[in-house]
Amino acid sequence: MAKQKINKTNVARLLDKAKVSYELIAYEVDETDLSAVHVAASLGEDIDRVFKTIVLHGDKTGYFVCVVPGEHEIDLKMAAKVSGNKKCDLLPMKELLPVTGYIRGGCSPIGMKKHFPTYLHISASSYDYIYVSAGQRGLQVKISPEDLLCQAGAEYAELF
Repeated sequence: MAKQKINKTNVARLLDKAKVSYELIAYEVDETDLSAVHVAASLGEDIDRVFKTIVLHGDKTGYFVCVVPGEHEIDLKMAAKVSGNKKCDLLPMKELLPVTGYIRGGCSPIGMKKHFPTYLHISASSYDYIYVSAGQRGLQVKISPEDLLCQAGAEYAELF
């Protein structure tokens, strides 16, 4: 049987343009469960390699992005400190699309409408590859953490 053709997302086009090595991996979307745990199970991968993208708003710096392993909750106090804020809050879901250009379950740290300061959890540095959203539900990018840091303009940080 022929392999299903995967349409390139904006994330894939940006990675191609930068000549970055990556792999697009499709998975079955469950609209009732958009969690990274479901994505990891669908991919047959360790949950600690599947990272979720969380957009926050700080009281001093405005919007910023944290990328953390799928099973973990972000520590808002740590995220605020790392980003130079006194406090921060999760971006309300209704603001996600207008601010980033992405929807819930398909938010990638690469290729947002505007670049925001981005922090990748330090645990990513122990892997040769991790997964992040490719910019749409049902599609992940398998990429080296170093390439992700470079393409997302990110830095490593403790976030929980």
